[in-house]
Amino acid sequence: MREVELKIKQNTQVSKDIYLMRLEGDVSEVKNPGEFINITLPSHYLRRPISVSDFGPGYIEILFKILGQGTKDMSALQEGHTLNCLVGLGNGFDLKDDNKPLLVAGGIGIAPFFSVIKYYNSKGIKPTLVYGARSKDDLVLIDKLARICDLHLCTDDGSYGFKGNVLQLIKNDNINFDYYYACGPYRMLEALAKAYPNGEVSLEARMGCGFGACMGCSIKTTKGPKRVCKEGPVFKASEVEF
Repeated sequence: MREVELKIKQNTQVSKDIYLMRLEGDVSEVKNPGEFINITLPSHYLRRPISVSDFGPGYIEILFKILGQGTKDMSALQEGHTLNCLVGLGNGFDLKDDNKPLLVAGGIGIAPFFSVIKYYNSKGIKPTLVYGARSKDDLVLIDKLARICDLHLCTDDGSYGFKGNVLQLIKNDNINFDYYYACGPYRMLEALAKAYPNGEVSLEARMGCGFGACMGCSIKTTKGPKRVCKEGPVFKASEVEF
């Protein structure tokens, strides 16, 4: 973990209430897809934990959705503004060079998968992505995703792609896979873990500190209590006691 000052290079709306922000600076502590950063916002006491969407030398990108005043204020920040951030937080996905990796995203849970897909593309693998949301307005960057992975889309209301949820789509499209990685709403992850224990899930939780000191984001696992910010946010699906 490192505290750094990162400068906003881009802050663009990519769908209804969803923004893509590119931050530049020393992000050398960010090592693996699935990690997160903790951002200090002007006039807000608690930092905001946000998943890293993509990263490389000197930059990271984050996708975030307006859910409250903090993220609303984030959406209004302009290029050139500097943010104090804690970077290199959490444990990311344990990516395996499987021939048939499956990525499962629900809503804004798509965020970490851009770096996951980039990893697999670098290995010559085009992973399968099952991506679901409430409606078409909640799907983001689908043209880009269609170029870099085998994309399967669904919406709850049927406004785009298959009408139904991600589990129904996996079964409907008869998708075969060796191992999966998932990020999205809690109930989606719970249902997925119970149907397919052979995978990893990235959890969200309310965090105080973001680095394991306050114990505020503890969850129950088969190996005792664990902190989402420190031992997670990624856990084995079979380990979490939903």
